[in-house]
Formats: sequence, C-alpha cells, structure tokens
Amino acid sequence: MIPRYSRPEMVAIWEPQTRFKIWFEIEAHACDALAEIGVIPKASAKNIWDKAGNVTFDVARIDEIERVTKHDVIAFLTHLAEFIGPDSRFVHQGMTSSDVLDTCLSVQMTRAADILIQDVDDLLAALKRRAFEHKLTPTIGRSHGIHAEPVTFGLKLAEAYAEFSRCRARIVAARAEIATCAISGAVGTFANIDPRVEEHVAAKMGLKPEPVSTQVIPRDRHAMFFATLGVVASCIERLAIEIRHLQRTEVLEAEEFFSEGQKGSSAMPHKRNPVLTENLTGLARLVRGMVTPALENVALWHERDISHSSVERMIGPDATVTLDFALARLTNVIDKLLVYPANMQKNLDLLGGLVHSQRVLLALTQKGASREDAYAYVQRNAMPVWRGEGDFLDLLKKDADVKKLLSDAELEEKFDLGYHLKHVDTIFGRVFGQAG
Repeated sequence: MIPRYSRPEMVAIWEPQTRFKIWFEIEAHACDALAEIGVIPKASAKNIWDKAGNVTFDVARIDEIERVTKHDVIAFLTHLAEFIGPDSRFVHQGMTSSDVLDTCLSVQMTRAADILIQDVDDLLAALKRRAFEHKLTPTIGRSHGIHAEPVTFGLKLAEAYAEFSRCRARIVAARAEIATCAISGAVGTFANIDPRVEEHVAAKMGLKPEPVSTQVIPRDRHAMFFATLGVVASCIERLAIEIRHLQRTEVLEAEEFFSEGQKGSSAMPHKRNPVLTENLTGLARLVRGMVTPALENVALWHERDISHSSVERMIGPDATVTLDFALARLTNVIDKLLVYPANMQKNLDLLGGLVHSQRVLLALTQKGASREDAYAYVQRNAMPVWRGEGDFLDLLKKDADVKKLLSDAELEEKFDLGYHLKHVDTIFGRVFGQAG
C-alpha cells in the first residue's frame, strides 16, 4: 500500500491497531463463552473487557516483544497481560494462533468487501445516470477496432452497468464465502475448547462457524475472494480501455475531464492525456497479479503450514486497498466524462454509409438473391468507398444487379440510422428494469 493509491477507510481495516483490536475482541468473546459454560470465572471474563476493552495497544511494544518471541500472537498476548493482570491466564484457553489470525482475517476481509460493495454501488449510480443521459446518442460500434454498425453511447454504458452488477453479486458471494470463524484448537478437533465457544465468537464477530477448520480456515475460500477481486479489476480495465480508445485524437468521442490548471505533458502544453484510465489499467494488472498467489495458498501441508501467511499479509491489504481506489477513480471518471456527440456523428459518417451494408445485403436476399450473390453485389460497391472513391448509396443505385431487385427509395430506406436504435428501450429494460 502506498498513499498515492490508497483511501483512508480501507487502509484503516489493515492497520496494526485495528488488527490488535479485532484480536482482542476474538479473545474476549471466547472468554465470555468459556465463562458461560463454566470453564473460567464470569468475573474474570468481565475483568478482561474492563481492563483492555478500550485501550490503545502499543504497537511498538508488541513489536519489541515479538523480536524476542519471534511469534506475533504470543507477543500480543504478552502485551495484553500487561493490561489485564492475573486474569490474563484465562485468555487464549484451548485456542491456537490460527484461531485468532484466521478469524481476524475473515473479519477484515468482510469489512473490506462491504466497502467494495459500496464502491460498486457508487459506480453503478454514475453509470446509470450517464447511460440514460446518452441513451439515444448514436455512435459507431466497432469490432476488431473497425467500424461495424451504429449503437448508442448509452448502450455502451448500459453494458458496463450490467457487467458491474454482476461484479457486485460476485463480491457479495465472495464475502459470504470468506465470512467464517475458526475457534477449534490446535488441529481443529475442539479437544481443548468447546464448539459452543466458536459459535459464540462467530455470532459476535458477524461470521459463521467454519464446518471443518483443521488448524486453519481452508484457503479455497480466500482463493475465491481474491479471484473475485481479480475479475472486478479486469472489468475496470475493460471500461478504462474503452475510454482510452475513445479519447484518441483521431476518435475523440469522449475524454476524461481536464481540470483547471491540469497539465498533460511536461514538454507539450497542448496534451490532454487519458492518465486516469491508463492508471486504472495498471492498477488492474496489480490486483490480478495477486490472484495466483492466493490460488497457490490452497495447497497446505496436512492440517496446516504457514506458507500462506506471508502472502496474505501482503495481498490482503494491497488487493483490497488497490481495488477500492480503482473503483472510486473509475466512478469519478464516469461521473465527469466529457462526451462529444458531434464527433460521434462525424465518425458515423466517416465511411460514406458503409455501416448500413448488412441492411442492404439482407434486403437483397429478401428480394430473391442468393446470399452469395447479394454479398458480392454489396461488397463490390463497398470496397471503392472503403478506398475513398465515392458514396456507397450512389454506387448501389448505379449497380445493375442491385437495381433489378431494389428501387432507389428502397435503398434509401436502408440507410436510416434510427433503424439501428429501435430496440434500445428493450435493452435498457433488461438492464435497468422496465421502470428505469
């Protein structure tokens, strides 16, 4: 994590102070459950909360202890005992370090998912607003980067809205996948701690008990979580690349907002570069790069090893912080995106009507021409226009084979731009609901 690509709310989830507070809550809730079933005195459980429930943990002190113990949880428990006193002997009863570490990670990841879900909601709101704004703004659709047939700019944004709606559902599912608690002891058998303790801690921390935790929560859950983040990152990149292409000088159908005083180049004062969406492409690569280590974390030795630990200490904060920043940045780009309908129309007209070639092809087949002949008639008139030699409609009107089948009026009707937009309402209804 670096401040340049970080937002404070997400960063706070991963700060040491937050982590130690969650560790304490896990331990203290476990003590409450142990007291309730008669394993430790109720007064001791209360005292643990009273003595440490509102303290600010001394991170430097914990680090100092860990330099000796070479064990982070033991260092924390030692520091905790400095607050609690004699009743600290009841803390961590029957538990193992992974009970604390894995349950804490589940809490952090669910909190991170909640922020990401809100981020997507904000993006969806911006996409919906701009989609309806440009619902019927005609623009050229491209396949292979080449002019194909007319669409609308609103449809482009509606497509992104549908995509990020799926992303939202995936994050919700990933959140549910990761929201499990393990308080099951050294190898997950509950030999030294009652399963009711796990159930109590899970309820208090907003989680559900892990059915079989060995000594750790199974890492297929974590792999799915990070894989989901990678998919969301790829969706961010897809929309970012679309905007980058549309901002190219030769296209200039849309561009990032350029603020007062902003500079595009240190050398060329005229430049207005798509720096935000280029940045989003880079951030997406970074998030996706964290998916493979998460997948490789699934295979641990026997009931556990710690090969996953170093990976998760890095990718947990980095992936969620980076994706949070990227989603917020994309929302800002969409919200302020400059759209140029006149340039869209100019580009639509660039190929002299060739974008209507399929309508002419189909009309010829309806009049009795074979598909092969119809294709040949249309293509032989299209290719000169492609080379800049004439107007497509004029050439078709002069083609003897075409004239036998279609009148001038019938040909002209096939060049109606509105024809391509007749089902926009249907698509919008599917994406946004009939009420919009």
